[in-house]
Amino acid sequence: MDRKNLDRLRQKYAAAGADDIHDPEMKKLSAALFDRPGKRKLPYGGVPTLLDAPYQETLADLDIALVGVPMDLGVTNRPGARFGPRAVRTIERIGPYNHALKIAPSVMCRIADVGDVPFRGRFDLESALQDIEAFFTTVRQAGVRPLSVGGDHSITYPILKALGAERPVGMIHFDAHCDTGGAFDGSKFHHGGPFRLAVLDGVLDPKRTIQIGIRGSAELLWEFSYDSGMTVVHIEEVAERGPQWVIAKAREVAGEGPVYVSFDVDGLDPAFAPGTGTPEAGGLTPREAQTILRGLKGLDIVGGDVVEVAPQYDATTTTAISAAQMLFEILCLMALSPAKVKF
Repeated sequence: MDRKNLDRLRQKYAAAGADDIHDPEMKKLSAALFDRPGKRKLPYGGVPTLLDAPYQETLADLDIALVGVPMDLGVTNRPGARFGPRAVRTIERIGPYNHALKIAPSVMCRIADVGDVPFRGRFDLESALQDIEAFFTTVRQAGVRPLSVGGDHSITYPILKALGAERPVGMIHFDAHCDTGGAFDGSKFHHGGPFRLAVLDGVLDPKRTIQIGIRGSAELLWEFSYDSGMTVVHIEEVAERGPQWVIAKAREVAGEGPVYVSFDVDGLDPAFAPGTGTPEAGGLTPREAQTILRGLKGLDIVGGDVVEVAPQYDATTTTAISAAQMLFEILCLMALSPAKVKF
């Protein structure tokens, strides 16, 4: 034991509180994040919001709006993703600081949970998709970038219609499935086909789209991905080439234009995300997903979502925790986006 070092540490830290921080940058950050020295908001108290952001009913003066989209009328297997936003809101202690990216997004941007998309009804999928598009069109016109929690993956189609109305966006897509299938059971609107529809509507650029973590028995449904020019990265490539290769490929595909990030939790292995409607064994670990997401720093990310959280299949809240963490990673990327011009 180094007695001089021990005496130094005792003198410096024995009577110090949590807010007695000596590193200048960390001290400045603490002062910006916390109101009262030595006092912290109860993580298990108060009204839950997405990533513990303040609740705000309007879009006024916001840079980024966190939005719940509780709709799962487009599922083809197990339902329940309509409860996803509520489940993710209950997760505490995600953020406010990202040590890997060295950012606290709430210090850099004006961020609020603006509640859920208002739906005219609960039974009609096409009506619900129209409501989503109308809401996100309002968000875009307000010059606010949206980050959403679904809901099943069909919600991303109307979001892309809203954000890509004036120019198509690229996309970085984490999933077990490409979601570029055709009509099922007489309906073209479902969570297995939103990106085919978005490309055909001219709001999603397939050659600036990469799909990461693809696997499972539905490969025969994804011909449109290849034919349209999307880059498909199967889970085997992630394992063989590693996250750094995936990052480089994603940055190459996305380029310098506007990009949307869509994260389906079934892209993660069911060991880490059992609470979802179409789980597929052999997926990404949360650490791999975080590494890839963090490697996207600096891209022009104009929006994003985390979808397919179905908490009734999630006995330990593991899926909701993973979803909230991925939501926070995307939020950090949006805060670091070079695009400051309203779109």
